[in-house]
Amino acid sequence: MNTVISMVSSALILATPLIIAALGGLFSERSGVVNIALEGIMQVGAFTAATTLVILQGMSVPGAVWISIILASISGTLFSAIHAYAAIHLRADHTISGTALNVLAGGLTIYLSEIIFHAKSTTAYIFAFKRISIPILKDIPIIGPMFFANTYPTTYLAVILVVITWFVVFKTPFGLRLRSCGEYPQASASMGINVVKMRWIGVLASGALSGLAGAALVLTTNTFFYSGTVHGLGFVAIATLIFGKWNPWGVLLSGFFFGFSQTLGQYSTSISFLKGLPSEFFALLPYVITILAIVFFSKKQVGPKAAGEIYDSGKR
Repeated sequence: MNTVISMVSSALILATPLIIAALGGLFSERSGVVNIALEGIMQVGAFTAATTLVILQGMSVPGAVWISIILASISGTLFSAIHAYAAIHLRADHTISGTALNVLAGGLTIYLSEIIFHAKSTTAYIFAFKRISIPILKDIPIIGPMFFANTYPTTYLAVILVVITWFVVFKTPFGLRLRSCGEYPQASASMGINVVKMRWIGVLASGALSGLAGAALVLTTNTFFYSGTVHGLGFVAIATLIFGKWNPWGVLLSGFFFGFSQTLGQYSTSISFLKGLPSEFFALLPYVITILAIVFFSKKQVGPKAAGEIYDSGKR
């Protein structure tokens, strides 16, 4: 039982950046813009957070870790603006634009690391997010140790963002307008909705959350940023979004599922029927599951009808 409790707790931590980034993709795709640049935006956010923390810890600035995560979110927003401009105003193919940002992010972060740190990575930082436990709740049998003990604040932040996203997207007039732009943009425009503005908001929100996801990754499970920090998790976040049916609650569950698949490798020696498998198998497992999930479930998942379509205001 202790192993199961520990695995669930670890899965939640690993699922946190996936959930946050997938929520970002949800805002973008619900507005009608496909954003496969989640990987690159996470990388920019992770670099910004790590660099800021290294600088601020040397100056003994209080609250440096929270300042770092805020700046990471801002940098993700600014970086995603490139995709918004290309996809909305230049009418570029959304997939090509997103791919270009992923390539740009890889080169840009390493280049800036060389300039600032004279290496292909940031220097290690002394402190980042610390694990916390919630009084009283942590003492609940089984559930307490799983969800309320020895975990990072960012995990609770991810759950809060799920609730906020659900409320904003499905319970407010703004959310209705956002979803309408991802389904029938021309009809939305005929009702007086500014489709271009709504899509900009969707993409920028996607950038803010993806940058935040990158920071949540590098400030919890890492002690410095390097080129392999994100290592494909942005694409797993896209699979999380698809598997979660573009719904915040679905994203929460699917994010935990993919997080759990990453956790298996850490506890393989504690599970009898997994002991004999090589470590490389568990390194590949999350990505294999991602591919299988897309293959078997993508046809059954119906996303926003106009996602990926170039908006033409003259089309009816």
